[in-house]
Amino acid sequence: MIPSTNGLPAPLATLDDVLDGGDTSEKPVKVFVGHNLGNRVFLLSVPMHEFYGMSEVANDPTRDGDTVAQRKLDPAHANKLATYILKGLVSAAIDYREGRNQPVPEAMIAVLRKMGPQPYLSMQPIVVNIRDCDVRGTDIRGVRLLDKQTEETTGFKVFLSQRHVLWVIDGQHRRKAMQLVFEFLEQIRSSRVYPKKGNLVPFGDGEVLTSEEVKVWEECFERARTFCTVSVEVHLGLKADAERQLFHDLNRLGKKVDTNLALQFDNSNPINLFIKERLMDELGLGVVENDVKNWSDDDGRIVRKDLVSVNAILLLNRTNINGATPQAIEGRTETAYWFWSAVKDIPGFGEPLSREKTVAAQPVVLKAIAKLVFDFSFSNRRPDDGDDMTERLLSSLDDIDLSHSNPMWRYYNMTEEEREANGLTGLAAYLPSDETGNRDLGSYQGGFMRFGAKHNDIYPILGDMIRWTIGLPNRHVKRFGDLSSLNLDISFSEKA
Repeated sequence: MIPSTNGLPAPLATLDDVLDGGDTSEKPVKVFVGHNLGNRVFLLSVPMHEFYGMSEVANDPTRDGDTVAQRKLDPAHANKLATYILKGLVSAAIDYREGRNQPVPEAMIAVLRKMGPQPYLSMQPIVVNIRDCDVRGTDIRGVRLLDKQTEETTGFKVFLSQRHVLWVIDGQHRRKAMQLVFEFLEQIRSSRVYPKKGNLVPFGDGEVLTSEEVKVWEECFERARTFCTVSVEVHLGLKADAERQLFHDLNRLGKKVDTNLALQFDNSNPINLFIKERLMDELGLGVVENDVKNWSDDDGRIVRKDLVSVNAILLLNRTNINGATPQAIEGRTETAYWFWSAVKDIPGFGEPLSREKTVAAQPVVLKAIAKLVFDFSFSNRRPDDGDDMTERLLSSLDDIDLSHSNPMWRYYNMTEEEREANGLTGLAAYLPSDETGNRDLGSYQGGFMRFGAKHNDIYPILGDMIRWTIGLPNRHVKRFGDLSSLNLDISFSEKA
């Protein structure tokens, strides 16, 4: 920074020095000065809306040319972050009021409840670079800030002009998310209608905002401009190659969090909360964090990520719980709790060496049953008697032969004669055509049926087998639509 005397900048000698040292667009910013592995950096905190206006991203080759230092933007990822930031603004508006002993409107609490509350919200610091300056920032005007009593340095005030653009190195998706949030807030503040396209909240598509909701979003926008800040680490004078190296180091040298640990720590997802509060605490379902590779080490507990994936199918008909909202599972958790209560009563399930005692201890079998419950209870195409089918299924689980020795699991490894001898002749009508798809369900060795790893191919077939076992409708035949299967005597009379 420009030298100072007694906390004031030293006089500049020439007109060129004055023009280089600052301009009329300068904005004072309070910073701490650090040295990240010896490289001088500024550490600052600015309101979110202000940061967006001060920053840019070099990821467009047609515009930024050789200075590109970013990957291609992922709009889906940015949209998820936008939802997270918007939830943070609502939470911040509540905290702001509570910190000042102001009443919190019920509408604000209701909005946060619909978005899905969580114990804590925060956004990691964004890493940027000021290109148009010296690598040690000596050409950026600044003054020292002193404690009046001790005369100790408490920080620095630097003056950034319009040419001091904060080029984002790590955080372009967070910046894009801020843009989406501001656009969303501007739109609903002006139109007073929740957008059908680009809606960042899991409710209200196309609906007119109430007067209370308008006040909520007005206050959120105000918090983004003032109270909610972004932490920024500012590197100085880096060229494009140095920016690219820093981008690589920040994004490739870190270790990805283990899936089980991430699910264990996450209290924001409503399905995770259902698992922790209802299944683990209330039902007493045992959960283990690490995969059980050797069946002889199985103590009966279910692996957390398997438990999550089964619930994803059960409640959402999806392979993961990412983006799940309280509205998405509203009215479904009691049936899901019933499902797990019935599963827990399966002979051998949850006991030591459970995988050797029942195939139900393998997650692919649970996925098959979960898919049936979803189709009967929650699907948009659920049958009129779907609730009855769910009850029939769950009440029959302990009667289904879920042992390893059940020959049904080895259907595709049998000859026609073997299928007939084991009473499996009628099963063929319930199964998909042998000509399409994977039919390798797994292997039967040493008295144990070990299903394969391609769960998405296997569990629909296992569901068909369970349907056949307890006489549930065949999913490959439209109900009341296959007249050829009915023995009808229809005669036609000819006119004379």
